[in-house]
Amino acid sequence: MSYRASKLDALLQKEISTILTRELSLKHGVFITIPRVKTTSDLRYSHVFVSVFPAKEASYAMKTIAHEQGNILKKLSRKLTIKSLPHISFVYDDTEERADIIEKIFHDLQL
Repeated sequence: MSYRASKLDALLQKEISTILTRELSLKHGVFITIPRVKTTSDLRYSHVFVSVFPAKEASYAMKTIAHEQGNILKKLSRKLTIKSLPHISFVYDDTEERADIIEKIFHDLQL
């Protein structure tokens, strides 16, 4: 990964997290975090990975983000001073769910 892509990843992660936590209206008790952002080396595409708690609300949260994507990108472009904003796609990150399953399997094996 290029230095510029990793710097853009960090910047996008910070700014999108701020926008989502302050501007996105979700049901009470639903929390969204951005654990990572992956930008292509040509800086044209970025995948924003979204983690949702509780996991059973993931579908609702991702639909809400998809519905508000235009507003999110508009606010993001106002905050950033970069030549061109990459095409951003939001991807559900189920890493924590998979880790919990693996941890449960290990725990069951130890019994």
